[in-house]
Amino acid sequence: MTEPRTVVITGAGTGIGAACARLYAQEGARLVLIGRRREPLEQVAQDTGGLILVGDAACPQTWDGFIQKISAHYGRLDVLLACAGGHGLGSATQTSPAAWESALRSNLDSAFYSARACLPLLQENAGTIVLIGSIASLAAGPEVCGYTTTKHALLGLNRSLARDYGPHGVRVNAVCPGWVRTPMADAEMQPLMDAYGDTLQQAYDRVCADVPLRRAASAEEIATVCRFLASDDASIITGATLVADGGSSIVDVPTLAFAHLENAHA
Repeated sequence: MTEPRTVVITGAGTGIGAACARLYAQEGARLVLIGRRREPLEQVAQDTGGLILVGDAACPQTWDGFIQKISAHYGRLDVLLACAGGHGLGSATQTSPAAWESALRSNLDSAFYSARACLPLLQENAGTIVLIGSIASLAAGPEVCGYTTTKHALLGLNRSLARDYGPHGVRVNAVCPGWVRTPMADAEMQPLMDAYGDTLQQAYDRVCADVPLRRAASAEEIATVCRFLASDDASIITGATLVADGGSSIVDVPTLAFAHLENAHA
């Protein structure tokens, strides 16, 4: 009988991390749920039976204790899903040193220290890592300097880890979603709702108006992409960036004016 896989998820309390936890729980995986706030982790644990570890994934000292608990509780590690992340709002001149450090910690340090701590156990079982990037790993949005920079850097981390640890049997890949219906994205819709009087759905429709699929992803859809990359079905894939953005990144921005001609004459 095959032993259930042990899956560590950072940022497991909400959004993509929580969706990944529930998806893996349906398959009988043993879960480790990591996040800075206990309450949302407890809600996910009620659905999944996961082991709760409260702490900051961007802190290397925190990981020392985490790894000891994971080893003691499960004795192995097969998958790391680095879903922890945060904002990085403002242009360069608007970004304070504190805001810059916060963006680095939440989006880059959290992934780096998570991977560094988990790699020894992952090497024992030819495990795999999935990093959650963003469409901001590929292009720049307006006045999100910290977020864009750190998400771009995440792809460098992905490639470096894949190259260094592939010979040890560890695969590492990144997922780059576009808009995803999560609490964090919901909050980002507020300026549009305020400016245009939009409902939340109307705001999402507005930001997805030029996305080929014309909609945001659900967290569950992104979770299935993560599961694929961590599965045996992706056994030859490492160092890759899988873009799951509804087609956003394929749009030729300078031609949008032509696509909007019909509306101009309406």
